[in-house]
Amino acid sequence: MENDTTNKSSKTKTIQKAENIKAVVFKRETLDRLVLGKWTGIPIMLLLLAFIFWLTICGANYPSHFLSWLFAQIGTLLDSLLLALEIPEWLRSCLTEGIYRTLSWVVAVMLPPMSIFFPLFAILEECGYLPRVAFHLDTCFKKAGTCGKQGLTTCMALGCNAAGVTGCSMIESPRERLIAILTNSFTPCNGRLPMLIAIVIMFFAADSTFFAAFVMLFLLIFSFSATLTVSSLLSRTILKGMPSAFHLELPPYRKPQIGAIIVKSLRDRALFVLLRAIVIAAPAGLFIWILTHTQLNSQPVILGMANFLNPLAEPFGMDGIILLAFLLGWPANEIVIPLMLMMYLSTGSMVEMENYTALHQILTANGWTWQTAASVLVFSLFHWPCSTTCLTIQKETGSIKWTLLAILLPTVTGFTLCFLLQQLFKIIALVPAVF
Repeated sequence: MENDTTNKSSKTKTIQKAENIKAVVFKRETLDRLVLGKWTGIPIMLLLLAFIFWLTICGANYPSHFLSWLFAQIGTLLDSLLLALEIPEWLRSCLTEGIYRTLSWVVAVMLPPMSIFFPLFAILEECGYLPRVAFHLDTCFKKAGTCGKQGLTTCMALGCNAAGVTGCSMIESPRERLIAILTNSFTPCNGRLPMLIAIVIMFFAADSTFFAAFVMLFLLIFSFSATLTVSSLLSRTILKGMPSAFHLELPPYRKPQIGAIIVKSLRDRALFVLLRAIVIAAPAGLFIWILTHTQLNSQPVILGMANFLNPLAEPFGMDGIILLAFLLGWPANEIVIPLMLMMYLSTGSMVEMENYTALHQILTANGWTWQTAASVLVFSLFHWPCSTTCLTIQKETGSIKWTLLAILLPTVTGFTLCFLLQQLFKIIALVPAVF
């Protein structure tokens, strides 16, 4: 009797386990029908990305303003301390208006969106969704003659282009790895996202965070299309070859450990990128301060450089100040907008943005239109990689030649698209006159 009871109990446990496995498998199959479905997979992916952008835009606004206010107060105290210590005026200005203000801007602008975007992205990765994104992108990259794993490195580039370049080491084929490295900078990184968001809200979204999120999603799709186009051109010209097989094992869906993910993503990603930007921004702030306080022909050197660049920038819908801000922002894209403000207002030091309305007024007063904003958006998407990414590319490829090509590809793309955009605007302006 005892044996029969034991056998029945064992059978019951086995049946229960089988039913649990069946329930898990059924649940996974049901989710995958939606997530990987021919008609539902892509819309779900786009809506998720739009939702992440919306949360990032909404959530980063208030802490960013708070940090700007906090750093302004600290800057005032620092300035008072240096005055009390009788530090020479030029050194005090260099430390507070050059180095400190640059660092505070980078932290205030970068930290809030990174603190939201990285954990959200890590949650998607932890719950098993990102490999399914790679599944969708695999077909696109195969048609472009490259490897499906490039989809994963493209996703990594959203956080940081340098991290995306490093992630290309997962691609076994040297040819396909090189294509992924050369096109990684076509994806807007976390340093460019705040600038894109600011311009979208000021000139195209009318303060609607929902519409701004979808405009940002369109820009992301546009940059992804450019990545595919340039990858296809490379795979058919200087880097010819057949795409390798990509075996992707889809992991089971997991319940993410939210607390651990937030701590890890903030520590390993956000703080890492932020510290790297700070190290680069400090000497950049010093260099910019020197340019603004050095006179040549009775005007600051930095304004003379901007005037010199005006004829070069005009055919692309920009002015010399915009182009110079991008050039001086090579160490860190986060300082491009404050550089523009500094030169437009002739303050001699980088200006903090109080709100989008004030920034919009400053830009429009200096000749900006929605066409100017459109050109700056395109050029923000496609221009030379930041200094950290360039150094990472040189380290990964071991070649100055490939590093220069990685700089040239997005830069030529950006200038070409801006020029074509200006021709389109001219044609549109002529249409009413014709009719």
